[in-house]
Amino acid sequence: MNKIHYSPDVDALLIELNNNPIAYAEEEGKTILHYSEDDQLVLIEILDFGCSLSENARQELAKSISSRESIKNSY
Repeated sequence: MNKIHYSPDVDALLIELNNNPIAYAEEEGKTILHYSEDDQLVLIEILDFGCSLSENARQELAKSISSRESIKNSY
């Protein structure tokens, strides 16, 4: 199960790889890697993601991810 969520209010891209509970995290620059108790990567968090994108690209990304979530939630 892969879920991608862009949060424009905090300018972070979250990539959820599985549903395992998060036990700990490691920060590497603007990336935070969240791991389960058995060291499986659960979530990737990219901070200041939109800083490298134009305003138009950020808006399109947020709109695209939002519409995908709406489609998933309608089933």
